[in-house]
Amino acid sequence: MKKLILSLAVVSMMFASCKSEKKVEVKDEVKIEEKVTNPINSYNVNIAESAISWKGAHPVGEGHNGDLKLEKGLFDVENGIIKAGMFVIDMNSINCLDLTEDKGKAKLEGHLKAADFFDVAKFPTAKFEIASSELKEGKLYVTGNLTLKDVTKSITIPATLTENGNDITFKSEPFNIDRTDFGVQYASGKFFEGLKDKAINDLLGLSFEIKARK
Repeated sequence: MKKLILSLAVVSMMFASCKSEKKVEVKDEVKIEEKVTNPINSYNVNIAESAISWKGAHPVGEGHNGDLKLEKGLFDVENGIIKAGMFVIDMNSINCLDLTEDKGKAKLEGHLKAADFFDVAKFPTAKFEIASSELKEGKLYVTGNLTLKDVTKSITIPATLTENGNDITFKSEPFNIDRTDFGVQYASGKFFEGLKDKAINDLLGLSFEIKARK
């Protein structure tokens, strides 16, 4: 019982609401009209220099933060707009940056990889595939399908695209998604009654910075 309470408390800090981050609206999957057709002339993601960041703010503290690595990615860019593209996330790479091994780092990471959370044994990757993008007042609004735990939903993310010769940097603003929209229901007050202060917040803060080269 003590182990369960500790686990709930640690994971709760990760999934607590990030008040400074905008919650993006989750909608039904959209049709992908354009795909990358000529990889030779496209931008290939630099796996070593790209990452997905996650963050959770605890009501009485700083919470936890970490990152995930990419497995691959590819983009077509035209006139400052991403015309097509996708990136694949390695869910086995879940990493907590602010905990050390003696403070529960491995335990938290293991719990997040387990079947009642992201179930990485069954769903080892997640994916974001771009459907469209629009430039407004210097900011890029990218709409695409996010697939997590084999659930696909569309989201629109505010981002920036920086071009430098044959290199691009595709960077999102921090945003929140509701984990339960993607089948991650563990300790959610929406699905389990009587949790009280043991309930885990449904919002997960995310951001990404992806570097790619033609």
